[in-house]
Amino acid sequence: MLAASKIAPCLWFDSEAEHAVAFYTRIFKNSRVVTTSYYGEAGREVHGRPPGSVMAIGFELERQSFTALNGGPLFRFNEAVSLQVNCASQEEIDYYWNALTVESDPAAQQCGWLKDRFGLSWQVVPDDIAQTLSGPDAVRAGRAMVALMKMKKIDLAALRNA
Repeated sequence: MLAASKIAPCLWFDSEAEHAVAFYTRIFKNSRVVTTSYYGEAGREVHGRPPGSVMAIGFELERQSFTALNGGPLFRFNEAVSLQVNCASQEEIDYYWNALTVESDPAAQQCGWLKDRFGLSWQVVPDDIAQTLSGPDAVRAGRAMVALMKMKKIDLAALRNA
């Protein structure tokens, strides 16, 4: 068993935590559900959830710990926070992009950023994106940035040839 991450994101869902965790753990090969906790009678006057319904799921994606919380409709995801998927090849970029964009809003996609069907923002990028956009050759880095700004899903060959 892996030790929990020192810092682990908690993803707040209205009531879709189980569906989201199932979706994410199907996409990422090295993933697993670690724990599931349920609402009880205690605190029901505050949380309003039926006893026995899922409260939180602890899970791992690629050895990173997460919690998915069914916390109600009070909060929604926004672009201020995203999860970055670093990819070594175009095949990886295509795989994660296609998997994460199932039933999502195509208008919310730009420069490798996307929103999944739950509204969570992701960045599906080459693992050397920082070097590509800020390498020692400022002119080449600028061309790469111009090329990137025209992309939704990243075309690794076009980005590296810019």
